[in-house]
Amino acid sequence: MTEKIGVVLQRFNDRIRAMNQMRSKDMTMSAEEARNLHAEVFSLLSQIADLSAKVTVDAVEETVVINMDGGGF
Repeated sequence: MTEKIGVVLQRFNDRIRAMNQMRSKDMTMSAEEARNLHAEVFSLLSQIADLSAKVTVDAVEETVVINMDGGGF
């Protein structure tokens, strides 16, 4: 993957890491942060679905041709 992790996901990851290091049981986020995280996750899921569909179509369109002859029989 050539693109880096989005800023929103990186911030979320950093906050989860900090929460784990402090052994906290709760983490809160603002509504704006939640909306941004939702948008970024949904975008990634959409990209995965598009790539999966493309791989499936490419696999279906591939044709294998095998030629056989009897040789000296």
